[in-house]
Amino acid sequence: MPHEYSTITTGIPGLDQVLKGGFPVSNIYVLKGVPGSGKTTAALQFLRAGVEQGERCLYVSLAQTRVELEQIAASHDWSLEGIDIAELSASEDAAIAVDQSIFQTADLRLEETRRAIVTAIDRYKPRRVVYDSLLEVRVLTGDDARFRRELIGLKTILSQRAITGILIDTDTAQGHSRDDEIEAIAHGVIRLDKTLPDYGVARRRIEVSKMRGRPVADGYHDMVIREGDGVVCFPRIVPRVVPEQTKSLDLIKSGVENLDNLFGGGQEAGTTTLVIGQAGTGKSTMASLYATAALKRGEHVALFLFEERVETFFRRSEGLGMDLRGFVDNGQLLIKDFNPGEVTAGQFGQIVQEEVGKDRTRVVVIDSFTGYLSALPNRDQAVQDIQSLLKFLARRGVLTMLIVAQHGLIGENVSIDVDVSFLGDTVLLLRIEEVGHQLKRSITAVKKRHGPHAMSVHELSITPEGVSVSPSALDMSR
Repeated sequence: MPHEYSTITTGIPGLDQVLKGGFPVSNIYVLKGVPGSGKTTAALQFLRAGVEQGERCLYVSLAQTRVELEQIAASHDWSLEGIDIAELSASEDAAIAVDQSIFQTADLRLEETRRAIVTAIDRYKPRRVVYDSLLEVRVLTGDDARFRRELIGLKTILSQRAITGILIDTDTAQGHSRDDEIEAIAHGVIRLDKTLPDYGVARRRIEVSKMRGRPVADGYHDMVIREGDGVVCFPRIVPRVVPEQTKSLDLIKSGVENLDNLFGGGQEAGTTTLVIGQAGTGKSTMASLYATAALKRGEHVALFLFEERVETFFRRSEGLGMDLRGFVDNGQLLIKDFNPGEVTAGQFGQIVQEEVGKDRTRVVVIDSFTGYLSALPNRDQAVQDIQSLLKFLARRGVLTMLIVAQHGLIGENVSIDVDVSFLGDTVLLLRIEEVGHQLKRSITAVKKRHGPHAMSVHELSITPEGVSVSPSALDMSR
């Protein structure tokens, strides 16, 4: 018999991480969700993971036929080979007379269903079982007491045989008064959530709402259903579990001496810089500048674009004498662009974490944070998610640059949709002003938590020859 604290994989790596190892063995778990939330797909992944480990696995279906299950598997290019399927019927009398005078027809159906389950389990002797679904059992049980007895009976059947089981339950718009019964009896409850925004793809989340005797990562975690992979879970970032970078790191420089002097010689690793400005002030150019300097030092850089295509970024950088394509080829530079509405905060966070797992990654650029916010349905939640990500990056000793767009083109209209200044250790303000009959760019280090910095306004020049910062303050008078 397995040790009581032994765990088995759920078949979803991210969920295993949330559960800190997987399902404790020989218990039953309820998988709840609305139609289309991914319950059957997740259940098949659970069984397929068992098959890969040489276990016998059984799918007991009151809700779906073998053909339907095969179609779901085929949509991911999966095979159900090694998974035994028992198709039962909770809606037919199975040759039982309708005018039975001793027992109610529903009682007889339950009894026949129970016998069929025991027969299938004893025949196949599985280590893992999926029971699909409790909704059909609800239909046959007319009161809470009878429903509870059925669940306890099923739990006993699985427990006596040391089987780990998943019971699929469907949430409906009406809800059920028996939900507490299910959660009290089950060892754990996994909830799948699906919402539809006004525009764009469906948003899915997963939550472990109950797990007896084991710590789990609380709260909702983003998930998607991906062709070929099935349900993919993106665990929420918990910065405190990341070992903090303790070794001394050199200041990160831009390659422009006067710009570095604004920050007392450079920017500290493990901090976040907000580059704030209106359109055309040179925000993305600042990102290219620091990225190029780091790459030339042999470090790794990750650029995440939410507002422009990768090719556009390359061409703009090349127009300023910064050729970054070769660094992509040799693996130093990761550059990705994202379509608004097609990435979740959790998915983005995992991509960043995986890239920063490379030891030499020193600079991460998110261009722009404004575009990142626009891609997510809940802005307040998005700000909290990015804050957790920034703390994670800080503990890894990474300089993170957040590009933040302001409204307007020229003048004093410098408002931002949300207050994000608390996210930055350093704030670099870029502006365009009319000076006489010319438009000139200015640059100011308005905030720096660590070390000295210059508060004076300097002129920023961006030309095909490169980027320069004037050593003297710019006269901004008209």
